[in-house]
Amino acid sequence: MPSKVLQLDAKDNVLIALVDLTQGEHVQFEENTYTLVSDVPAKHKFAIKDLAAGADVVMYGVLVATSIKAIRRGERLTPLNVRHQASALHEKSGEYHWNPPDVSRWEQRTFMGYHRSDGQVGTRNYWLVVPLVFCENRNVDVLKQAFEEELGFAAPQIYRRQVARLAGLYREGRTEELKSRIEWHKRADTPSARLFENIDGVKFLLHQAGCGGTRDDSDTLCGLIAGYIHHPNVAGATVLSLGCQSAQVDILRRQIYERNPNFDKPLFVLEQQQSGSEYAMLSEAIQKTFMGLIEANQNTRMPAVLSSLCVGLKCGGSDGFSGISANPAVGHAADLLAALGARAILSEFPELCGVEQEFINRSVSKEIGTRFAQLMRDYQARALSVGSSFEMNPSPGNIRDGLITDAMKSSGAAKKGGTSPVTAVLDYPQYSTQAGLQLQCTPGNDVECVTAQVGAGANVVLFTTGLGTPTGNPIAPVIKLSTNSSLAGRMGDIIDWDTGGILTGAKTVPQMGEEVLDLVVRVASGEVRTKAELNAQNDFIPWKRGISL
Repeated sequence: MPSKVLQLDAKDNVLIALVDLTQGEHVQFEENTYTLVSDVPAKHKFAIKDLAAGADVVMYGVLVATSIKAIRRGERLTPLNVRHQASALHEKSGEYHWNPPDVSRWEQRTFMGYHRSDGQVGTRNYWLVVPLVFCENRNVDVLKQAFEEELGFAAPQIYRRQVARLAGLYREGRTEELKSRIEWHKRADTPSARLFENIDGVKFLLHQAGCGGTRDDSDTLCGLIAGYIHHPNVAGATVLSLGCQSAQVDILRRQIYERNPNFDKPLFVLEQQQSGSEYAMLSEAIQKTFMGLIEANQNTRMPAVLSSLCVGLKCGGSDGFSGISANPAVGHAADLLAALGARAILSEFPELCGVEQEFINRSVSKEIGTRFAQLMRDYQARALSVGSSFEMNPSPGNIRDGLITDAMKSSGAAKKGGTSPVTAVLDYPQYSTQAGLQLQCTPGNDVECVTAQVGAGANVVLFTTGLGTPTGNPIAPVIKLSTNSSLAGRMGDIIDWDTGGILTGAKTVPQMGEEVLDLVVRVASGEVRTKAELNAQNDFIPWKRGISL
């Protein structure tokens, strides 16, 4: 009979319920029997010994909480009896020795990608249209409407047909039928023939920044946009500027050339205050963009080594199983990538609180570990300055599903980073260039984090979830992995891969990690389109530093 509970580390003084447990139930684990003094839903934890008020709560072998009142053996941990607590940091101590996984079966493997002149390889081939300031958002929308349907890139109009059907019933006076349930059939529209067969789409970014903030805000926005233009999944870009905003064109150009001094992609910048009229600017934008698309369509997929991959590692809508199934599987895939010389980006600094020392010790140099610790302290200080802190990070959904302190959530979230050495630490919005595992300063906020990872060069994102989230990105495929099979069955329209087999014992973490990497290769080659791509989930939110967790 499969065990009903799990202990993650021999030092832990809690057990995790794998199924719903009831008060009075006797639970056997190894040589001990625990009589539960409270109900313990699946994914939640209970104490394996009496804990006095002020006692440490240990999980994953690290400090994740302290008790705020006495907790009895067999009692469930809740926000009413524990609070966030994390260990203090110190400098890197000793050398880190890593035993990389066997990658012999992957060493000759390639993916089909788009090779750029600077040596980067894209997994998609997009044209980008982006405003430098929110004043230009409407004009970007005008271009979106003009290009998408005419070029065959528009998403299926499933819901528009539903509204049209309801409007037709109303016009015909059949109001009683409007009150009854109508069975909608999910029929995809017949797509218009694509004019440019080698282009995956024209992507139109919108944001609410570019003016009215600090100079640091405008520099950061330009750095992020520069990362998207420099990104290997982008063949060229059209940029709309008003002219008087803080995020000036020359800042953007400087940021682009910092990332690539030999930048040679087609880049068209149009400034409304210099164009004479809105019509003149948009007409010029349309003509230049169309000519750019003709050039971009000359790119074709060619074989690329796996070291050309840069994979973002993200979790969102996490549950109590995230750190047991999906995150460790992604961590093993990240180790495989590191052993192959590829790049992996682990972000979400508020969700590394409590496990910082592990990453400091895993850093390839003392300087990298110190940089990480300082960025963490700076981030925490900015959060405190606006009346927040890392311990406020778990969302109501996280708490309901067993992640009741930030350190507890962090301990599971960190598993996405595997075990490989930390080769670099990136401050937002720096671009990734170093092979291996890199730590990137971002919030845990799903869209802000993925936006930042892609801005740093991630050409695929692995995104684990236990509760379900539709998060996607305009230019990089986001692969959604469920922590449990129930979610995969319930929300199959947004989930790409189910790692629930780890919980049942059907698959080991290394087996699942290899399957995840195989999926990454197929997605990178364009053989598989992610659910976020199929749903046109083009989320883009620049991070306003110090505000988000």
